[in-house]
Amino acid sequence: MRLFGYYRSSATYRIRILLNLKAVPWQYESVSLVDNAQKSAKFLDMNPAGLVPVLHTGDAVLAQSAAIAEFLEEKFPTPRLLPDDAVARAQVREMMHTIGCDIHPLQNLRVLRYLRAEFSQDDEGVEKWCRQWIGNGFTAFEALAAKRSATGHYAFGDSLTLADAWLIPQLYNARRFSLDLAAFPVITSIDSHCSALQAFIDAHPDRQADAPGT
Repeated sequence: MRLFGYYRSSATYRIRILLNLKAVPWQYESVSLVDNAQKSAKFLDMNPAGLVPVLHTGDAVLAQSAAIAEFLEEKFPTPRLLPDDAVARAQVREMMHTIGCDIHPLQNLRVLRYLRAEFSQDDEGVEKWCRQWIGNGFTAFEALAAKRSATGHYAFGDSLTLADAWLIPQLYNARRFSLDLAAFPVITSIDSHCSALQAFIDAHPDRQADAPGT
């Protein structure tokens, strides 16, 4: 499998975590968002939305991280990252989408570029915007995790789920934009545990081939 993405893309980061957790062999193809490689005719032919990640499975080309995650969960069911119970599965997806739908789109690179170009926001203004929306989403996620995490090691129950693969990359962005995490003790506890797991370590942006200095 080939994963097209960018080292600092949190959506790509999610899929790196999942591929590592499921021990799926994969190759990384860098798409430099800062150089607008996602707007090239070649890339747009793969994904007309011009977004990463894109996963080439060998048989198909898939975009949208949630769709890719569901494919990987069905194709490679071990380890299982969605619960057996239908309500529990919906609750995990709720936590995923609290990040993927309510936070991530508002601090996507194309949105931040628009803030700068159309509303003349400087670095301080852009970071304030990001802290606002990440903080709002984390407040909701913290409340959910406080009820649903069994030990504070994982977002849901007492084992890894897709919710953890969504949360850890968002924490990377929260720190990039200097969000104070003191109000989110359950989230930071989950982060401390998951970030020490090898699949998460290897997926970290700083360890990717297209990261500066690597």
